[in-house]
Amino acid sequence: MENIKTGDSVLLIWNDTNESEIEKIFNEIQKITNVPVVLENSAMITEGSRPHSSFNVILSNWLSPYSIEHSDKLLSILVKLLKPSGKILLKDNKDLSSNLKLNGFINVTSSENIYIGEKPNFEVGSKASLKLNGKPAVWKLDDTVEEAWSKANDEETIDAENLLDEDDLKKPDQASLKVCATTGKRKACADCSCGLAEELRGETKETPKSSCGSCYLGDAFRCATCPYLGMPAFKPGEKVKLDLKSDI
Repeated sequence: MENIKTGDSVLLIWNDTNESEIEKIFNEIQKITNVPVVLENSAMITEGSRPHSSFNVILSNWLSPYSIEHSDKLLSILVKLLKPSGKILLKDNKDLSSNLKLNGFINVTSSENIYIGEKPNFEVGSKASLKLNGKPAVWKLDDTVEEAWSKANDEETIDAENLLDEDDLKKPDQASLKVCATTGKRKACADCSCGLAEELRGETKETPKSSCGSCYLGDAFRCATCPYLGMPAFKPGEKVKLDLKSDI
């Protein structure tokens, strides 16, 4: 009870299972504060049932058999009923430290199943003016970051399409996209055999030509000097990559 001071408005939450204990703790609290203590059945606490910022202290589950369930829904309502910097004091056998923090309480402490949490020293839903480039602006939660920044600087949002010129929209040449399989860059390795080195030097490999015209049919139809010997058959006109360093 050391958290209750003279003049504090107090909300005492109870339920039907501990009705016989009410008078005892009610009288104990009234010895401290000269403000009437409000009693509220936990089942009657809903959003909008009481005005926000009504109490300095909220006591919950202080009456045996301690059967009030401190759900996230209940805690989210209780933090609104507290005045800024007000405190909640509750008893619970479960670990409620994270639940209290997630529902807006700060400076949460616990000892022997007693939890104390504090409401920040501002009201839930309050707004604050920000000064950006010397110009005040109020950011609302329904503004996007871009909209809020634009309002603060009196500037229109830049259209990304305007950042591209005609050259950026041109389709690149396929040949310019060829890269070395070893380096992963458009830079040939030391023992390049894929033709990239010649391409970068402006040279062109001479593609072997067939003298009989039957090379595509397979080795049975190829002559002794055919550059395609040992390779599988392929379709007429199909581009075939040759290993020009082969011993054949």
